[in-house]
Amino acid sequence: MTLFLWLRRAYQAVFLGLFLFLVVAATSQLIRGYPVHWFLGLDPLAATGSAIAARSLDPHFLWALPLVVLMLFLGRFFCGWICPMGALHHAAGWAARPLRIRLRVTDKNNPRPSRQVKYAVLAVFLGMAVLGSLQVGLLDPIASTWRALSTTVLPAASNTAFGLYQGERHFQWGTLVSAAFFGALALNLVYPRFYCRVLCPLGALLGVLSKFSLARIHRDPAKCKEGCKTCGADCQGAAEPYGKVKVAECMVCLNCIEACPRGALSYELLPPREASDESFDLARRRWIGAAVSGVVAVPLLRASDGVEPRPDPRRIRPPGALDEPGFLGRCLKCGACMKVCPTGGLQPAFTEAGLEGLWTPILVPRLGYCESGCVLCTTVCPSGAIRPLALEEKQGKPPEIEPVRIGSARFDKGRCLPWAYDTECIVCEEVCPTAKKAIYFKEQAVTARDGSPKTLKQPYVDLTLCTGCGTCEARCPVFDGPAVHVTSVGETRSAKNRIILTGGRV
Repeated sequence: MTLFLWLRRAYQAVFLGLFLFLVVAATSQLIRGYPVHWFLGLDPLAATGSAIAARSLDPHFLWALPLVVLMLFLGRFFCGWICPMGALHHAAGWAARPLRIRLRVTDKNNPRPSRQVKYAVLAVFLGMAVLGSLQVGLLDPIASTWRALSTTVLPAASNTAFGLYQGERHFQWGTLVSAAFFGALALNLVYPRFYCRVLCPLGALLGVLSKFSLARIHRDPAKCKEGCKTCGADCQGAAEPYGKVKVAECMVCLNCIEACPRGALSYELLPPREASDESFDLARRRWIGAAVSGVVAVPLLRASDGVEPRPDPRRIRPPGALDEPGFLGRCLKCGACMKVCPTGGLQPAFTEAGLEGLWTPILVPRLGYCESGCVLCTTVCPSGAIRPLALEEKQGKPPEIEPVRIGSARFDKGRCLPWAYDTECIVCEEVCPTAKKAIYFKEQAVTARDGSPKTLKQPYVDLTLCTGCGTCEARCPVFDGPAVHVTSVGETRSAKNRIILTGGRV
């Protein structure tokens, strides 16, 4: 085995280990001192999509620029050396090789047209970004792997005896996220790195960049035996090194160099251009058609439920979130904010934010409230969808500063114990975290069933003080359906999603 192969595998192991460490470290107990969003900021696709959709490049994505420069020199090495999802698929493809041999699955099962899919996916996503909708996180390998580990794999591990991080965690729709993640890994049974070869939009973008790379695989026709194709057996990108090497598909894994029995292949700086195939499998008309499809898809998505001007009341965004158009133009759907939330209240949206907002973070108070002394979600967002927020700003200190509101609470008097059942309960007022309680009582004289007089404290909400943190809903003792609900109305980030009257009781 050559030194380059040992070096590549060492790089894959180191970067995969670093990625896993950052995901695990993104908790309320471990996060301090670790730039957990660094790997997400390294993503050229996320940087490109965000810059187009938001019309600006968030500083976190500056890490991607040196990587793009290296790509112009070295080719698509990120996929073969750094990408954590690529390393997982590489390992899965290697493990599945005996079964593929038994089933007689060869590289002939990887027809050339299948490679076109990832370029079409890239064009669709970039077309959507033009209209301010950032959807690259749905299939981006770094964002989707972070999302799967954060909302399915690690929570499942933490809920066992192993307990990798604090407390039990539950995420809604995690089954769908895990099915997509493990389903992609299972596709390695079809042929190696199916996801990377066929679906990955980041790989497509890097393939476009690698067209201009200075270093690439070179085949010496004088040494190569026609019809041999031994070098193609373990080619991770199906780049066909036995002919004109398809530069856009080559992941610089160097397996072909190791496999060639005649030493006909080498990785060289500025090899003869005629020895490589720099074309793409996607014709220009299809590029344009896919991009136009992405542009057309955005207004159709925004016509779905859960969007402006009458948003779903369950769409409660994290504190510091930009207004909805700005948020959808920056959110990667990576799940970093959900992972770090100490109460587990931040959850992936399904229908609450419309189809365009699939997997974006929303607060589900019944699962966990927004801790008044926490701004961790604002520190880990890699794209600027959630702006950095000082604790004093969130809490409204000093008093002349308005606190950040993410919604407001209201009572269901048909379920509230003092209102509906003449039963004493003051839990919501006790747990209300605002300096001056947003929940207060009025004493009301009632007549019990036996005819005896009784005085109850019936709760009200002061909308001028309520921040929508959801603590009251999370702690309400009415278990099956809480007697107090928090909705997004009154959120600071929107001038429209408000109750017009100032003050008042609910």
